[in-house]
Amino acid sequence: MIPSLIQETPAGLYCEIGDFYIDPSRRVPRAVVTHAHADHARPGSGKYLAAKEGQRILRHRLGPSADIEALPYGVTKLVNGVTLSFHPAGHILGSAQVRLEYRGEVWVVSGDYKTEPDTTCAAFESVRCHTFITESTFGLPIYRWPAQEEIFADINRWWRQCRDVGQPGVLLAYSLGKAQRLIAGVDPTIGPIYCHAAVQQLNEEYRASGIALPKTWLPAQAPARKDWGGVLIVTPPSTVHATWLSRFRNASVAMVSGWMLTRQTQKSRAVEIGFPLSDHADWPGLLKAIDETQAEQILVTHGQTEPMVRWLNENGKNARAVGPNDSQSSASFM
Repeated sequence: MIPSLIQETPAGLYCEIGDFYIDPSRRVPRAVVTHAHADHARPGSGKYLAAKEGQRILRHRLGPSADIEALPYGVTKLVNGVTLSFHPAGHILGSAQVRLEYRGEVWVVSGDYKTEPDTTCAAFESVRCHTFITESTFGLPIYRWPAQEEIFADINRWWRQCRDVGQPGVLLAYSLGKAQRLIAGVDPTIGPIYCHAAVQQLNEEYRASGIALPKTWLPAQAPARKDWGGVLIVTPPSTVHATWLSRFRNASVAMVSGWMLTRQTQKSRAVEIGFPLSDHADWPGLLKAIDETQAEQILVTHGQTEPMVRWLNENGKNARAVGPNDSQSSASFM
């Protein structure tokens, strides 16, 4: 059990004093949600509280009948004596860390986060606290991201090569967050950008939320054509073997994911090329974020928990793992 302000329960992290859950795994009366990814924002709870910046995409995820209250970053709300506020996590649009304060004790739940800048969401904000509950998806020293400018240059170079030989270029990327970051970061002068409907719908939600993206189209909106050479297609990884992709003949298929840092993973995913761009913090990013909280207690969850806990304890921190230890397969395309 997690002592004091937050407890670990079968439904997820629970603040008994405030009587609410954070990113619950089951239907609960009151859910505080860090962001709109499906493993954090599940439908069916009575009431939801989330950061205002992600309200549109959370509504898209949960449906029109969900009871959602939205709070701007940094604005406090008193919930049964617990002072709650959201702070940017830098993961996707509207992603937030949850800060809780009760009788001078401060806890922060990170949710998913990255420390790199991203034009499609607010930058990660360090929040000081007594206890920090941090994710650790890429909590191994081997995970150190190349500069994102280099990755986008590589993606643009690959796309130009596809155009020059008359191939369509297919980018497999998670439809929420990763796809929009890619679309915002590539060079749109190389050619037109087409998207799977799951991506295009979220592109429109991003635009409606004030995020600038280059023009994108659905394939059905294209002029009648048999040759898709030179176009960029952004689609979820689940479509890699689907008939939806069969129209793009002779396509070069690439995957965008932090897991693509290793060639072994690229091979196992059966793609021609992998670009290691992640919306999670790498090993140095995790350590820096943890250190900047100045927390007295570090609770590590999601992903590579045991190596992270061991390293923290060997380097003067008070750390331990909580919750399930997620495998790579449960977060394959982040």
